Amino acid sequence: MPQTDFTQNLQNLMHKVGFASFKSLSHAAGVSLRQILQLRRGKIGTMRLEILLKLSQVLQISLDELIATFAVEISSSSLKTTHQNNTNTEISKQVIDLQNEYQRLLLKLSQQREELQQEFQRSSLQILESLILQWPTVAYRAKEDHQLAAVKIVPLVDKPLEKLLQTWGVSAIAYVGAEIPYNPQLHQLLEGTVQTGEIVKVRYVGYTQDDQLLYRARVSPL
Repeated sequence: MPQTDFTQNLQNLMHKVGFASFKSLSHAAGVSLRQILQLRRGKIGTMRLEILLKLSQVLQISLDELIATFAVEISSSSLKTTHQNNTNTEISKQVIDLQNEYQRLLLKLSQQREELQQEFQRSSLQILESLILQWPTVAYRAKEDHQLAAVKIVPLVDKPLEKLLQTWGVSAIAYVGAEIPYNPQLHQLLEGTVQTGEIVKVRYVGYTQDDQLLYRARVSPL
């Protein structure tokens, strides 16, 4: 019995997205040349779901389209003999199993994302608890008593925010009013011109997270 060959099918898909060789496809998808050879030989039913997903992504087609291209054609040509009918039945079962596994994986990922988001929200709310509980009352009092000093309100916001940033590994670049040597990698000049190392004044705080720059501190010349 001649071996099924889907090489041309694969090459057609590769050319549409700019892959000139199986090696370049292998590198882009992060799969081995042996796995690509399995696809060319029509052995999609024996391939792992994660491999098929990687290939469908780099070929810019859905998993269903990939299966249709490399498995359904086998079905239409395998009705000639009883042996081929048996092969077709097995392939169809494997394709259905792959589709079911794909849907199960999507559901699991969705549930994990939701759980992670809820956990993130809960931990953030715990850190901001004092602000969430007290701020509405403070805001109400401020409207009723225009003499209420802002200095009494600032710590209520300041402390929870500082704790939240510490929990996330976020550090401030200097503090407002600080006079520091100008570093163009960490500071954004608001006006004028200064040379690296000249003393500037911090107008707006910048931030880093785990040594990665998030926002440069905005500064101005003295």
